[in-house]
Amino acid sequence: MQNTPVFNVSAHSPFGLMITPACNGQTVEQLDVSQLIALAREHHLLILRGFAPTFVDSPSFTRFAEQWGAIKMWPFGAALDVKEHPDATDHIFDHSGVPLHWDGMYKPTIPEFQLFNCLHAPAEDEGGRTTFLDTEALLAHTPQEVIERWRDVSVTYRIRQVVHYGGQVCSSLLVEHPRTGKPVLRYNEPAQEGERFLNRHALQYHGIEPDQVRAFEQDLQARLHDPRFYYGHAWQQNDVVIADNFSLLHGREAFTARSARHLQRVHIHADPLCHNTALQPGA
Repeated sequence: MQNTPVFNVSAHSPFGLMITPACNGQTVEQLDVSQLIALAREHHLLILRGFAPTFVDSPSFTRFAEQWGAIKMWPFGAALDVKEHPDATDHIFDHSGVPLHWDGMYKPTIPEFQLFNCLHAPAEDEGGRTTFLDTEALLAHTPQEVIERWRDVSVTYRIRQVVHYGGQVCSSLLVEHPRTGKPVLRYNEPAQEGERFLNRHALQYHGIEPDQVRAFEQDLQARLHDPRFYYGHAWQQNDVVIADNFSLLHGREAFTARSARHLQRVHIHADPLCHNTALQPGA
């Protein structure tokens, strides 16, 4: 007698895996987390869709996250409620778009995984897709002469601390993946001029002549948004998404103000910890 599969797995375009139930009524809590971890490290993005409602609050989602490793704690606790705030002082809690970035960039440690749970999905016409860029795939398809130029580039980022993060970091554009040693790209895009954006961050480039910065940004922007490596996730109710924060950059498209969009996010530490060598304390 053939065993029932633990879950169904299919390739997702342009990258990652779609994971769906193997039987009716299956919940995410019933899945083998060790298998999910292995798949997340290999494919960088897992989309768990179609499972019976599982995580209805922060404690239930946090219990699931604990199986992935040590949770990176924040002043608010383990799970961040990502939704619009009427009195927002930072873009994270606004309805504006969020440029591509990596999480933990202003903190002493950088988490390996982001776990997202969709409590309330926006309507189809309200926007709010979470965007992901597979930097390993991008670099594998970037001409070598461009890669060599990028090796000489670093960027200083500064942002005011008005919520749970802020400060200054100086990061090389290309770094080694903390687990595999493969080259990955770390970049926090500049916010678009003229668009609503609370708590705008500043960028200062090193290794690029000042008169070449504009052309560099335009070229990099086009490469970052190449549809072969860039994906916008349109949320459905009860979606759970796992993202590799070492290999991917992520952001958000703007959404309709006062939308029901409500995600939860938990960060999972690497083992051993990934210390943030780009952080410049006291700057």
